[in-house]
Amino acid sequence: MDSPNSQSLNFPTTSRTHLQPLGVSIDDSLFTETKNTQKRKLSQKRKTLLSSSFSIGGHLSPWPRYISDQTILHNRKPCSDDYRKRAGSLQQPLGTTKPRYLEQLENYLRKELLLLDLSTDSAQELRLQPYREIFEFFIEDFKTYKPLLSSITHQREKIRALEPLKAKLVTVNEDCNEKILAMRAEERDEISMLKKEKMNLLKLIDEKNEEKISLQTEVTKLRKNLAEEYLHYLSERDARKILIADLNELRYQREDMSLAQSPGVWGEDPVKLTVALKMARQDLTRTQMELNTMKANFGDVVPRRDFEMQEKTLKELQEQLESLRDDYEEVRKEHEMLLQLHMSTLKERDQYFSELQEIQRTSTPRPDWSKCEDVVAGGRDRWHMLAEGKNSDQLVDVLLEEIGEGLLREKDFFPGLGYGESIPPFLRFDGTVENKKPTKKEVVKLLKDAWKERITEEQKEKFPDFFFSFLERHFGPGNAMAWAYTIFEYIKLFHTNEVMSQFYAVLMGKRKESVYIKQKETIAQLLQEMTNIDSQNEGLLTMEQLSTVLKSTFPFKKDERIQELMEAGGWHPSSSNADLLNYRTLFMEDEEGQSVPFVQKLWEQYIVEKDEYLNELKQELGLELNKEVTLPKVREALMNIDPSLDKQTLNHYLRQAFQLPMTEMPEEGEEREEGIVTQLQTALEQLQMSDIRHMGPREQELAS
Repeated sequence: MDSPNSQSLNFPTTSRTHLQPLGVSIDDSLFTETKNTQKRKLSQKRKTLLSSSFSIGGHLSPWPRYISDQTILHNRKPCSDDYRKRAGSLQQPLGTTKPRYLEQLENYLRKELLLLDLSTDSAQELRLQPYREIFEFFIEDFKTYKPLLSSITHQREKIRALEPLKAKLVTVNEDCNEKILAMRAEERDEISMLKKEKMNLLKLIDEKNEEKISLQTEVTKLRKNLAEEYLHYLSERDARKILIADLNELRYQREDMSLAQSPGVWGEDPVKLTVALKMARQDLTRTQMELNTMKANFGDVVPRRDFEMQEKTLKELQEQLESLRDDYEEVRKEHEMLLQLHMSTLKERDQYFSELQEIQRTSTPRPDWSKCEDVVAGGRDRWHMLAEGKNSDQLVDVLLEEIGEGLLREKDFFPGLGYGESIPPFLRFDGTVENKKPTKKEVVKLLKDAWKERITEEQKEKFPDFFFSFLERHFGPGNAMAWAYTIFEYIKLFHTNEVMSQFYAVLMGKRKESVYIKQKETIAQLLQEMTNIDSQNEGLLTMEQLSTVLKSTFPFKKDERIQELMEAGGWHPSSSNADLLNYRTLFMEDEEGQSVPFVQKLWEQYIVEKDEYLNELKQELGLELNKEVTLPKVREALMNIDPSLDKQTLNHYLRQAFQLPMTEMPEEGEEREEGIVTQLQTALEQLQMSDIRHMGPREQELAS
């Protein structure tokens, strides 16, 4: 198919002869006048035809347009009257762009119409001739309008595709309108709030302006008063100067009168003397009047010196008044605090009183321990020795030990416990074993020998196995089991004896043997420090030296605990620092292994400090006892509460808490650290059994 452009460029050139009308020819000579008239009429019709043909934009435009969102192609002639009416009724043509070949066709027809000779053609033939040629042209090649039809179909499809978008645009428009309305409502609220704030600020500005005006008025009044006072003082100063001048003048007059009364001045002439006396009286009268006037005018005036003294006194009194007010305010606050403290004390007193009454009503009566004097072996003196410094709970333990000791001595044999896994290795035996019935002193001495041998050896075997081996070495394999049962029953019974209770705890796995060994090393170190200070080896130290040794040996103990140790050693608040103390008596033991109060206080403080250390660790972890905790978490918590821990001690604490052999202890930062988990309560119990203590100052002490 040829392109539209090529078709439009190959239009046949039609001369004016081709557009001759098809009617019957008329003789020009017969109708010359008629032709001229008809020529003028046809010329006018030509102009009318051209103007109507090119009514749309000045061009012949048969191109179909969209009207009311629809494209309708009417089967009508492009240049008919009906088409011109429809084209004239359209105000704003809408649609697609007219093809290029139609524009060229219209230009060609426009040129041909302009070249028509209306003198030879009739109006009807002239009107039909362009349409006939256009019709013949499109009949020859109807393919010209196929692109137009396809374009119209495409536009219709595009319109149908854009219909949902139009609905969406409507919806979006409605949403936007709602948002705009909401924003305008918020803006109206905000504007109303800003207006209210503006009114409040305007009121505040008015108040400040009124205050400013009042202050300006007061300043003006004060300036006026200051000017009046200044004028008053000026007039007073001038009056004082006048008074001084008058007084000087009176003095000079008095001197003149004295000169006049003296012999040789006025001579013996009485007339002169009378005149002088008269003048003196006049001067005296005038002076007296001036003096009275000055007294009347300046009778209420205060001298400057008195005024300055009074002003100074007033300033001092004002300062005293301010200080007294401050003191009164402090005293008042203290009084209120004391009242509150008094009220809280009263409440506590009432609460304690009610609790006391409740305790007195519900509690059992305190036992009469003097009844035990006749029961305990040794009588009254031994009971007083056993009960000295002990509370009721401890006295019960003492009484149970005395009763149990009597029962043990009555037994001749012990039944064997068998070979179960829960039975300690040194007690696994079937049958009966003999009760060796040793004394308490013998058992204590045997346990001390066992400790000495345990400390000197390399400690390769477990403590229960070492204990049985020790008995075999001392009593032979045949008697070792009997002595094991006998000693076990004794140490299980005597809880108040330090040597037995500690040996029992280590033997049963309730405490690590390192705890006992470290305690003995600490006592030995403390004794060595005291011995080093005692240069003359007299066994005496002053209280000041004792305090110095305790602080150097235990640098991280609190001051109150150092004081507790000194009191246990014999220091009293009434004692002086120069008082002497036999320090060797602080480490002595009785025949049953009981140490003096000084060593007991050291052990008690060690237990308390260990509990405080574990409580700090638990608070730092922030977990419940039944929760699980990882090894890195415990490592971090230990470093936080005790920053002075070295790596070796820290790893030792972690091995004890998680029960890890030294070979399985991971290094810090290894991935398998997170896999080592245990229950917090288990970790704390394992640390409670071990020897742990603060290796440096606490966090609050570091901060201070």
